[in-house]
Amino acid sequence: MSDYADLELGIHRRDPETYVVELRFSGPGEDGDMRLQRGASPSTLRLDSTKLRELQLDTAAYGRYLGEQLFADAQVLAAFGEARARAVGGATLTPLRLRLFIGPSATELHAVRWETIRGLDQAPLVMGEQILFSRYLSSGDWQPVRLRPKGDLRGLVLIAAPSDLADYRLAAVDAPNELARAQAGLGTMALTTLAERGTATLPALIDQLRDAAHDDKPFDVLYLVAHGAFIGGESWLWLENAEGKALRVAASNLVQLIRELPQRPRLVVLASCQSAGEGKERRSADNGALAALGPSLAEAGVPAVVAFQGNISMETVARFMPTFFKELQRDGQIDRALAVARSAVRERPDAWMPVLYMRLKSGRLWYVPGFGKEGDSFEKWPALLGSIQKQRCTPIIGTHMSESLLGSSRDIAHRWAESFNFPLGVAEREDLPQVAQYLSVNQEPLFPHEQLATYLGESLLERYGDMLPDELRERGTTTDLFAAVGKIARERNPHDPYKIVAELPFPVYVTTNATNMLVEALRAAGKDPQIELCRWNEDVEMLPSIYDDEPDYQPTVERPLVYFLFGIINEPASVVLTEDDYFDFLISATANKDLIPIAVRRALADTALLFFGLSARRWNFRVLFRTLMKQEGRSRRQKYAHIAGQIMPEEGRFLEPERARSYLENYFEDADISIFWGSADDFVRELRQQMQHEPQAQPKRAARKFFRAGETQAV
Repeated sequence: MSDYADLELGIHRRDPETYVVELRFSGPGEDGDMRLQRGASPSTLRLDSTKLRELQLDTAAYGRYLGEQLFADAQVLAAFGEARARAVGGATLTPLRLRLFIGPSATELHAVRWETIRGLDQAPLVMGEQILFSRYLSSGDWQPVRLRPKGDLRGLVLIAAPSDLADYRLAAVDAPNELARAQAGLGTMALTTLAERGTATLPALIDQLRDAAHDDKPFDVLYLVAHGAFIGGESWLWLENAEGKALRVAASNLVQLIRELPQRPRLVVLASCQSAGEGKERRSADNGALAALGPSLAEAGVPAVVAFQGNISMETVARFMPTFFKELQRDGQIDRALAVARSAVRERPDAWMPVLYMRLKSGRLWYVPGFGKEGDSFEKWPALLGSIQKQRCTPIIGTHMSESLLGSSRDIAHRWAESFNFPLGVAEREDLPQVAQYLSVNQEPLFPHEQLATYLGESLLERYGDMLPDELRERGTTTDLFAAVGKIARERNPHDPYKIVAELPFPVYVTTNATNMLVEALRAAGKDPQIELCRWNEDVEMLPSIYDDEPDYQPTVERPLVYFLFGIINEPASVVLTEDDYFDFLISATANKDLIPIAVRRALADTALLFFGLSARRWNFRVLFRTLMKQEGRSRRQKYAHIAGQIMPEEGRFLEPERARSYLENYFEDADISIFWGSADDFVRELRQQMQHEPQAQPKRAARKFFRAGETQAV
C-alpha cells in the first residue's frame, strides 16, 4: 500500500523489431495492482536505434520521438491517461510514481535516454514533481532489501585523483574541489572520505564498506567520483593504487565485491569528475561508463543508484546535488527527491542527464520508528510502564531480536535453497518452513533441525571469529558461540535489546527464538533464569523440566521463567521449523489444554503483552497468535488496553503501520493493540527513554529506579 499512485511500465522484446508494453497500476491506498490495457492483443512499441542516434544532439526532438513511439499504441495512450486521471482525482493531488521496468530480453533499452521523453503535448513528461520517474530493476540477488530506521545518516566519499592521469590523456582531477562539492551536496551527513592521494583504492573502499556492514552500521550513501571509460565493450574506472598512481579497475570487479557485502549502501551516487575546461560550463567526462554501472549495481543488490548519463555541466550538478540530498533527508523518498532536484534544473539543457536506477517498490530509503505513520507518540505509555513496574507485563520475544547478529530466516532459506537445489520458485525460496520441509523429506526428518545449529554456528564464526578466543573458535559449541557473541553485543551496544529486556522486572518470558541469548542476558543482569520447553512432541516430553525438581516453582523477577515456545537450538527435536512442525504444534496446543504450564497461561491471559522482534507474515508469528487465542482466559486480556506490538517494516511487504495494525487486530479480536513501527533496537531504545524520563508519579519513580539499578548491575 502506498500514498502514491503507482504505474509500472514494463517493456519486453517480442521480435527483432518490436517490444511488448505492459502497464500495471495501483491507486493510492490500494494493496494490489491491475492491468490497464483491455485489448485482446498486446500493446507494442517500435524504436529505431538509428533514428535515436541521429537525434542525440537535439534533446527535444529525441524526447518527442520517444513519446510519439510509446503513445502510438492506442492502448498505451489510453492506459497512461487513465492512470494520470486517477492519480490527480479526488480532493488532493497525488503524484504518479512511474517505474520503467526493462525486462532481461531488452537490456539494450537501458541506453535509451528515457528521461527526455515528452508527451503528445510536446511538454517534458518527467521533469516535474507530479510524475516521479525511476528505472525499476529487479534483482537475482537472494538477499532481501531491508529498510532501516532514519537516524544520523552516514556517507562514504571516494574521490580518485591519480597523479599520472596525463599519461592516459585524462584530465587531472581537482580532489579538494571535488570533495568540497560532495560535502556541499551531502549537507549535514556524517562523512568518511577516501580523498587523499593513495587512499582512493578499491581495497580501501571495500574494507570501509565491509567493516561498516559487520559493525551493523552500514553506510547509507556511497558517493564515488572517478574517471570512467568504455574499453573493449566494458566499463572501467580509473582508481588509484597505494602510491597514488592510476589503476584501471573493471567495473564488474567493483560490482562483484559489492554483491558479496553482507549489507550494502542503500544509495550509490556515481558522480563523474569534471573535465578540463573553463568557467561554469565545465563538464563531467566519463563517456557514460559510470551511468552504465547503474543497472549492474542494482542487480547486485544496491537498492538505488543515481548516475549521470552524459557529460553533464558542473553548474547543473552544483544545483542538482544539494537539492537532491536536502529533499532526500526530508522524507527518505528517493524518487521524489530526484524529481524535485530535476525540477530545480529543468531549464538547463542537460536536466535529463541524472538517472535513477532503483529496486525499491516503495521508493523509500528509510522508515520513521514510532507508534504511527510518522513516528507518532504513544498515549498509553503510563499504563504500559505501570504494568511493567507492577510485574503485570509479559514479553514475547521473536526472531527479529537477533537478526542483526545472525541474519534473518529469509537469509537462511535462500542459502539452503541454493545449497540443496530447492526446486520451487523465488517466493518459496525465502520461506524457511517450506525450504526446511523440503529438506526433511529430501534428506531425513531431523536434517534441517541439525543443519540449523550448524549453519548458525558457522555464521557466527564467519562474522565474529576474529573477536573470539582461539579455544572457542576451535572447540566451542553453538550455544557457547551464542553466549560469547551475545556478550560482545551487550558490551558494544548500550541499547542491545536482550540487555534491556533482561534488566526489566518480568517474571515470565515467552520466546519463539531458539537461541540462548536471552538466558545469557538474564544471567549477566544478575538473575537466575529457569528454562522450560513447550512439550509439543514425544521427543520433547522426555527432556528434564524445572517442574520435575520444583513442582511448586513460581516465577519471580529474580528467578524468571524463560519459556521456549518453539524449542531451543541445543535440542534439535524441540525446534518448530518445518511446515509439518507448525501443523503438529498447533494440533498439540489445541488438543492438550495443559500443554503450556499454568504460570505461562496465566501470564498470557492476565498481563499486558509486550512483543519484541516479530514479523507479521512469518509462520512463527501466525502460529504464536493462534496459540494465544486458543488459551483459556483470553477474554480477560480485554481489560489490558496497552498490548504493544513491535513490527519490522519490510520492503515489498508491510510498509505502513495502519495495515499491520489492522492485520493484528484481526488476530487479537477485541483486544486493544498498539503497533510500534520499527526494529527491536528502535523499540527498546524508546522504552528505555520512557522509563528514564517519565513524570514523577510514584509508580513511574519505582520503574525508573529499577531500570537504573539494572544498568548499574549490568556494568
